[in-house]
Amino acid sequence: MSETPEIRILPPMAPIVFPGTTARHEAAYRTAHDLLSRRAPREALQVLEPALEEEPGNRGLRSLRAWAYLMRAQLQKAADELAALVAEDPADAWSRHALGRALERQSRYGDALPHLRLAAAMTGDPEHEYDVLRVERLAGRLE
Repeated sequence: MSETPEIRILPPMAPIVFPGTTARHEAAYRTAHDLLSRRAPREALQVLEPALEEEPGNRGLRSLRAWAYLMRAQLQKAADELAALVAEDPADAWSRHALGRALERQSRYGDALPHLRLAAAMTGDPEHEYDVLRVERLAGRLE
């Protein structure tokens, strides 16, 4: 009989934030995107906020901030940011879909559906179409 080796799960490593990464919005964007992809939204917000103070209208940084809010379940902040992004550029399918998801997570199905439907039509993404069907069912509009 052979012994089963012990499997150890190591804790996640802390995100690395290098000094000066918020000095320019390009570096802040890359750093925050990396942090978000590593599921570190709090640290991403720490990088994004100073960059957004210098350049409050930067859509890329604002999109990342909305993503961080979604990851932290700060759904009203995410919805507010995404609604502003959609108002500025109605053709932004990512922001529109994310807004629909933020509204869905707040159980605001009727408000979420138009955004989800339009994002699905704009992208043709089957996952976006699935989101529409799920929210229609939750809203009681599909039997």
